[in-house]
Amino acid sequence: MPKKSFSELINSPGMPVLVDFYADWCGPCKTMAPILEQVAAQHQGKLKVIKIDVDRNQAVAQQFRVQGIPTLILFHKGQPVWRQSGVVPGTQLTQAVQPFLG
Repeated sequence: MPKKSFSELINSPGMPVLVDFYADWCGPCKTMAPILEQVAAQHQGKLKVIKIDVDRNQAVAQQFRVQGIPTLILFHKGQPVWRQSGVVPGTQLTQAVQPFLG
């Protein structure tokens, strides 16, 4: 299966895409991982969650001006509609994505 480009990933038709910009060495990123898994499970089929390693994908991180990690960006129809840096509690994350769920 060919690798999808970042723009293909965030242009998921009819489904918002939550992107987690992270790094393996980042402590707060590790804290965020189970929260993201929980939110993804709660909204399965309505929300796509993808993780982007900033060390391996520096161009994408620069394109979206990611300066601190973790940075979460919610894309709806390919456009960033919400972003937050640092650890985000699950309830706050759910409130952020709720308006964009089909």
